[in-house]
Amino acid sequence: VQLVESGGGLAQPGGSLRLSCLASGFTFKNYDMSWYRQAPGKERELVSTINSDGGNINFADSMKGRFTISRDNAKKALYLQMNSLKPEDTAVYYCHARRNWGTVSSVYWGQGTQVTVSS
Repeated sequence: VQLVESGGGLAQPGGSLRLSCLASGFTFKNYDMSWYRQAPGKERELVSTINSDGGNINFADSMKGRFTISRDNAKKALYLQMNSLKPEDTAVYYCHARRNWGTVSSVYWGQGTQVTVSS
């Protein structure tokens, strides 16, 4: 199983970045997918979740209106379009996959991609 993030880097305040996560080794279309982030010295926090068919999306309040999550089940890919970036968006961004079977869950994490917002 692999989740491989890409697209991170350095952006200026007000700029944009698009993160991608390519999945392999599991049935991507059956999993709810999320982006998490972890800033230095802080706990990992949920950015956004999109359910398996893309019909239900949730965002953390601080990112609503600036970030867009999407997925392409045919390509086994998850995306995060980040606009109007702020220095406080600086963090390592992680791709996350989850599927529940009753009380049992299958969870996978990517290795993370660094996003730095600075002038």
